[in-house]
Amino acid sequence: MIRLTRPPCPNPRALKRDYRHPANKEALKESCFDKCMYCESKISHSNFGDVEHIKPKDLFPDLEFEWTNLGYVCSKCNNAKRAKWNGATPFINPFDEEPSDHLTAVGAFILHVNGSERGELTWREIALNRPELLQQRQERIQAILTLIDKASRTRDNALITLIKQEITDELKDDRPYAMAARIAYNNLTRAPE
Repeated sequence: MIRLTRPPCPNPRALKRDYRHPANKEALKESCFDKCMYCESKISHSNFGDVEHIKPKDLFPDLEFEWTNLGYVCSKCNNAKRAKWNGATPFINPFDEEPSDHLTAVGAFILHVNGSERGELTWREIALNRPELLQQRQERIQAILTLIDKASRTRDNALITLIKQEITDELKDDRPYAMAARIAYNNLTRAPE
């Protein structure tokens, strides 16, 4: 999960009666880079994507049409989260806070930062370590490892520059599983102490 920026609502009038209005949904989709705001899977490759109520509309009916309560998610995360809500330990909201204050990656696994009950509740309840997510994250990490290895083996400066740019591109916000990929990259390239 990465930090996201919520854009202004493109069609506030439509929001008053339809929280899934196409223009508003598209704005949420773009703000999430067409990725699930929770698991970071690319959505439109295999799904239409869901407009998510961060605070469930069943429990907070007054927030059903509130722009700041909406996000863009995959159907698996949406189904896992459903109407679950714990006011004392709410799920991490990447539009309002820095997810890395609560979540980290250890290889392909998403875990909570020590002491963060909210982080633990988020990854457990939304099932952020589903087998298919672990596999996809591991493939992303392996691709970055392969690029790092390739850059360390070549002596051609032009090729090294191209590979480094490819690595930079692979770590951008719009790439799937950016958080896990960045942490793995930092761990792989950190100088030994």
